[in-house]
Amino acid sequence: MAAPQNPTERAELAQALRAAVRGEVDLGATARALTTMDASNYRRVPIGVVTPRDADDVAAALAVCRAHGVPVVPRGGGTSIAGQATGTGIVLDLTRHLRKIVELDPVARTAVVQPGVILDELRTAAAPHGLTFGPDPSTHSRCTLGGMIGNNSCGAHSVAWGTTADNTHALTVTRYGGDTLRLDRGTVPEALTGLPELIRTHLAPLRTGFPELPRRISGYALDALLPERGTDLARAFCGSEGTLGVVTEATVRLVEAPAARALAVLGYADEAAAAEAAPGLLPHHPLTVEGMAADLVRAPAGLPRGGAWLFAETGGATPAEARAHAERVLRGADALDGTVVTDPAGQRALWRIREDAAGTATRMPDGTEAWPGWEDCAVPPARLGPYLRDFRALLAEHGLRGTPYGHFGDGCIHVRIDFDLLSPPGVARFRRFSEELADLVVAHGGSLSGEHGDGQARAELLPRMYGDELVALFARFKDIWDPDGGMNPGILARPARLDENLRFDVLPKRPVDVEFGYPHDGGDFSAAVRRCVGVAKCRTAEPAGTGVMCPSFRATGEEAHSTRGRARLLHEMLAGDAGDAGDAGNAGNVGDTGDTGDTGGVITGGWRSTEVRDALDLCLSCKGCRSDCPVGVDMATYKAEFLHHHYRRRLRPASHYTMGRLPTWLRLASRFAPALNALARVRLLAALTKRLAGIAPEREIPVLARETFTRWLNRRWGKGTFIFSNDEVAMVWPDTFTEHLSPEVGRATVRVLEAAGRHTIPAGRGLCCGLTYVSTGQLGKARKVMRRTLDRLGGTLGTPVVVLEPSCAATLRTDLPELLHDDPRAAELASSVRTLAQYLEQYAPDWQPPRLDRPVTGQTHCHQHAVLGDAAERRLRERAGLTGELSGGCCGLAGNFGFERGHWDVSVACAEESLLPSVRAAEPGTDVLADGFSCRTQLEQLGGVRARHLAEVLAEGLEERTE
Repeated sequence: MAAPQNPTERAELAQALRAAVRGEVDLGATARALTTMDASNYRRVPIGVVTPRDADDVAAALAVCRAHGVPVVPRGGGTSIAGQATGTGIVLDLTRHLRKIVELDPVARTAVVQPGVILDELRTAAAPHGLTFGPDPSTHSRCTLGGMIGNNSCGAHSVAWGTTADNTHALTVTRYGGDTLRLDRGTVPEALTGLPELIRTHLAPLRTGFPELPRRISGYALDALLPERGTDLARAFCGSEGTLGVVTEATVRLVEAPAARALAVLGYADEAAAAEAAPGLLPHHPLTVEGMAADLVRAPAGLPRGGAWLFAETGGATPAEARAHAERVLRGADALDGTVVTDPAGQRALWRIREDAAGTATRMPDGTEAWPGWEDCAVPPARLGPYLRDFRALLAEHGLRGTPYGHFGDGCIHVRIDFDLLSPPGVARFRRFSEELADLVVAHGGSLSGEHGDGQARAELLPRMYGDELVALFARFKDIWDPDGGMNPGILARPARLDENLRFDVLPKRPVDVEFGYPHDGGDFSAAVRRCVGVAKCRTAEPAGTGVMCPSFRATGEEAHSTRGRARLLHEMLAGDAGDAGDAGNAGNVGDTGDTGDTGGVITGGWRSTEVRDALDLCLSCKGCRSDCPVGVDMATYKAEFLHHHYRRRLRPASHYTMGRLPTWLRLASRFAPALNALARVRLLAALTKRLAGIAPEREIPVLARETFTRWLNRRWGKGTFIFSNDEVAMVWPDTFTEHLSPEVGRATVRVLEAAGRHTIPAGRGLCCGLTYVSTGQLGKARKVMRRTLDRLGGTLGTPVVVLEPSCAATLRTDLPELLHDDPRAAELASSVRTLAQYLEQYAPDWQPPRLDRPVTGQTHCHQHAVLGDAAERRLRERAGLTGELSGGCCGLAGNFGFERGHWDVSVACAEESLLPSVRAAEPGTDVLADGFSCRTQLEQLGGVRARHLAEVLAEGLEERTE
């Protein structure tokens, strides 16, 4: 079955869909590009996306697609790792509208849900009743129930609560063509003609051909249709990967959630030893038995001694009961070392290491790329130790490396392997290894898939596991459901080859000319974009704890405004035709992929792409993805790179000339500050200025300081003669915001440093980190500004630099050395940058700040969170008696972003997510902290709240102490 290729057929399809469906129908380039990939190695280009509003829309869309001979793939969170959430026809996006929890019955312990319900939403709704949904993949914050049913997902707690199939009572399913069936236990709908006969005439292979193990996900679960198993059609549908029909409603089982939990962390010599120990923990009835080895842990994490660890979670009615349960597990385990963690924050920190593994494992410790494809094989738990030894030996035989981890209690192993999927010899080795590993798994009595399904990655190899007879039955089962072959063709039954449709085939064969150095990607922009593997942590509905990523997605709910979505668009841009780039200086660099036929790039404009530009327009450049994305996608840098090329030799938006060159304008304006401030208060003049400057009309123009910070510091310096050694010197960086808009922060910092016995020297005039030029993609100008700054610093390079504005500190730390990667002075300056708290901790460790003893609220700056870290700030606040947590997320102003025309609504939505609610909820007398000028401005303009830099609060305390 092939998708319509000519424009007339596509137009007719679009017209028919729009006439039949009340939801959105989008056959445009952006929608297609966003759905070419999931979290696998595979890429299939659809012809459009339909977003049904309800079950009737699903049926109508399927009927139209059948009439036009167009294949369909249902899609949830798009986090599938085997390629089954990609397709060549119409993608049904079930995440936007079909996300109701129709009913939750705490007495019966069931819930009726639509397919787009996010797992965490169901768990949140069930929690007040002491219930939860047992299966919990690491993508629980963004995966959907429909996707979990399609893959028969499991997660860490399957040793206690089983797979999704174990927790599914009944399904309502719509087939290709539009007819709807109710699937439950004991009956077979008449529409499935031939199914009872298929089972009746093949009882022997169905009874003997399926291995008995807890994580057998591969193939269709036809054994669930055996009469002795109750002819459970809903269970047989689970794991069908969108090849039989579309779930529109599901009745699922809820389980009792323990009131308290504890975590026994057990250390072993190596992963094989941990694997062999895992089955011995099962008689203690833990909730989880998870395993991982030292090569997955990239930083100290408070783990006990060992080269591999088991995480055994226990539950109880009280914290004491949960702890006692965990201590029994610890005593019964033959471990090198172990500990019991009861603190919820400590448990979350450890679980984050495990949950982020799907992303962190995509890079080897030396930065080499690693890929899925053999992500989740499963063997009987008792065979896991021997299997892992044989698996490691097979890796070595092929010269490959991987980092196994996973559900040791169920015998299921996840691993990313450093396949070379970019060259023909590497792909050939990928195939040979896959075939041999399939044989190894079968030899150990295992399943090719233990959680994520077969998809395109493993379905070709199913005959090695099941034999030809059962695989032939799989095809007949598929045909009974889908005689036209329209549901997700190429997956499971009659699959595509495992080395077809690889998503890397369409990328440029040589590096693209770029401005940044991309030091972690070998200077290759394509490799940087490839970092996004699609695990979609950026699609979470709310930030995790103090996390940031991805504020624009949470404000809009649009895939195009997620980090993953933007990475997908950039991927398709690179795959596009360089001849359409419209930039003679870059022609032949973007999209130079050769003849790719119908699988070529969807985005054909190269750096001139309006689709990519529009998606990046709402990127706040918060840098949250740089730290929160498990694979370190840095969309702020990619955006700056794109804007540089997009507007090269072209007229830019007005805001790029005004706010993008803010340091220049403020230096010129500073001498006329009183007059300009007065003019800004004239409403008509202010409105005209904002219109010409590209500023949102809702914004107020900030007030210029009457005296700049540098001028004040020079006057102070001239009052006396200071004699001190070099190790007593600190330079306070005169960033544009401190210099011209909030010099009181700089003055407070000097007061604090002097109280700590440090001496502040005036910085040179005209120093600039280049932040505003970088954020607007004026990278040529940014480079000139940065080089001039390095020249002016001269002999003071190497002096510790205290940078008060977090965004400027982050620019100096990262953008400076990555943009001037050929200038060693850039790295020297970057290594000298400190926040105030970092400087005091390093150079004045014995200084005692004033004891303030009052609560604080506010927000940790997103750039501080992402690049600088806030551990020193936390410790300094604690020593000063400032209690309370600062919120995560992004304030929404984000430098020029929130000031730009057209960004007001998103800016406000970001502020209303965490920052403004936390400030409104604060008790009277609470200090509001915000080290970033943008955060303080947002609080003042939206909340009428005066926030202060930590330096100001400390300086005020020093004054109170001397009174």
